[in-house]
Amino acid sequence: MTRLAVLDAGTYYHHRTIYEPRYHDIFDEIIYTRDLPEVDLSAFDTLLVSCRTDPSVLRPRREQIADFLARGKTVVAMGSTGHPDWLPDVKWTDTPTNFWWWKEGGEIGLKIAAPDHPLFTRLTLADVTWHYHGYFQVPDGAQSLVDVGEFGSIFYEDTVSTPGRLLITSLDPMYHHGSYFMPATTRFLDGFLPYLKGIGAGLAKRTSAP
Repeated sequence: MTRLAVLDAGTYYHHRTIYEPRYHDIFDEIIYTRDLPEVDLSAFDTLLVSCRTDPSVLRPRREQIADFLARGKTVVAMGSTGHPDWLPDVKWTDTPTNFWWWKEGGEIGLKIAAPDHPLFTRLTLADVTWHYHGYFQVPDGAQSLVDVGEFGSIFYEDTVSTPGRLLITSLDPMYHHGSYFMPATTRFLDGFLPYLKGIGAGLAKRTSAP
């Protein structure tokens, strides 16, 4: 099993996601974000950076996170964490957010970009669809998992920018699950968090779905 560490930024939505029984046993270690400088990450395979973690706390930890990736480990960067400030080769574009498209009818243009990826044995398009805040340009050689129209990606996997693996998304399921708002976000976590337990350091350079 993968050794999975998660960052806790001390908010109510992190508390509900991380500490309540539904997901608590998935995490091998819970790290308060401001304690991160004192933590030896070498014991872990995957570091999950929780939704809406303050990027001003993450920015000074760039080198620590880069060292973790250099060992072939996995970093999962959830939405609204200021990815370009503390991760390499991240290109982000802000867009207006339509929070109410599901009441107005229609769609928001999301599509699964890599249906054969093992993640989508656990998740459907409906499970990754609530809204988006912008999009990423995927680095050459990396793989988009969820696209938004023809603009870019809201979720991608990068095994080329570092010796490790980056899973980068603008999705913010912890915030909505913890706020009891948007059932899709709970379904997302139900599939995604157990999936992360199956990612180990030895898989960091996977080139095709198992």
